[in-house]
Amino acid sequence: MTSIYSADRTGLLIVDPYNDFMSEGGKLFDAIKATAEANGMYDNLRKIIPAARAAGIQVFIVPHHRSHHGDFDGWQHMNMFQKAGLPIKAFEVGTWGGEFNPEFGPQPGDVIIKEHWAQSGFANTDLDAQLKQHGIQKIILVGLIANSCIESTARFGMELGYHVTLVTDATAAFSAEGMQAAATNAPMFAHAIHTTAELLEQLPAA
Repeated sequence: MTSIYSADRTGLLIVDPYNDFMSEGGKLFDAIKATAEANGMYDNLRKIIPAARAAGIQVFIVPHHRSHHGDFDGWQHMNMFQKAGLPIKAFEVGTWGGEFNPEFGPQPGDVIIKEHWAQSGFANTDLDAQLKQHGIQKIILVGLIANSCIESTARFGMELGYHVTLVTDATAAFSAEGMQAAATNAPMFAHAIHTTAELLEQLPAA
């Protein structure tokens, strides 16, 4: 099979690979556990990420803003999700939860994007500039959360002219309803929607 994902034009975006999400004991680990296990997300990430690296595909880490004291002081328009998250202090700077998961986080040679404040990895970050500087035309998104940061980043990427690939079983959400919402919305903006097995068949050989 001829791959549509040339290594020099494709980027793998790993969204929010923090300990608070991806490591047992993290503040949000239990909140995504049911959908992550139902999807086989962790095992699928263990297949996709090494395969992409072996194929020479550039990896981009797309992290959420890490919580600092007083982050939202003086804000006029906090959204409901931001307000709900204030007591939790997810991904708090200076804590273990705010560090990258050692298995799914950055490795030497990866590009770490500036932190996004809400959902889109493009909004108010350098993601678009970094992708352009690396000659990337196609983006493959994995990580968290399916109907939040993954969807918002994918939508924004499509609007900017990138070819967007979603991997349905390499993500998770806070509920089954969230996963269903992501699946329902995906055809509106994604150019390709694959399972892990389908994606692996199409990645270029190592």
